[in-house]
Amino acid sequence: MKTTALILAAGKGKRMGGKIPKQYMELEGYPIIYYTIEVFQKSFIDEIIMVVGEGEKRYCEKEIVKKYGFNKVKKIVEGGKERYHSVYNGLKAIEKGGYVYIHDGARPFITEEILWNIQKEVEKNKACIVGVPVKDTIKLVSRENIVIDTPERKKLWQIQTPQVFEYSIIMEAYKKIIKEEDSTITDDAMVVEKMLGYPIKVVEGSYGNIKITTPDDIFVAKELMKSQGRE
Repeated sequence: MKTTALILAAGKGKRMGGKIPKQYMELEGYPIIYYTIEVFQKSFIDEIIMVVGEGEKRYCEKEIVKKYGFNKVKKIVEGGKERYHSVYNGLKAIEKGGYVYIHDGARPFITEEILWNIQKEVEKNKACIVGVPVKDTIKLVSRENIVIDTPERKKLWQIQTPQVFEYSIIMEAYKKIIKEEDSTITDDAMVVEKMLGYPIKVVEGSYGNIKITTPDDIFVAKELMKSQGRE
């Protein structure tokens, strides 16, 4: 079946505090989004669809896609008000079904090994997400920051992207959530869980598969690049 990577690059990166969206900020000489697309470009993925911010299509096409020769990028579409609106816009741009890899543009340390691992699982389970077991104790707290409960740590995972689904499943779920306008949605698996009640398989990823969100993450990213020889 065809594999499509839906790379989300429509965020404004307010927590980063820069003048440009974080995905276009330079990291060791290249925009952060460059490293993200590069992994999918070199992988078994058949095509890439980028979802960018309003008014950013021409910039992305010229300064990212054409400049670096990313010929697997077949379409660039604009996002929407919330993350789930952006994902839905990207899903509508897919012309033929198959498997959809939904990935954060500001998560440049995804590896082809992770892509292969989740591909094997999604062929069996049809809905899979990448994550890692949490290392710290997690507390549930009230609005007044009073501890309510301490969940069993071995049952807790920190979820990352890509989140991969058979197209028919993820599209059905998003068609339903768009009608409800649910602002509590934080990831794609949550849409499938909430709208379809479909079981989601978690595939172990990497603690290095970080999302660059704050200035502190830039420092961590530079250290990761050194360790991977990607300087």
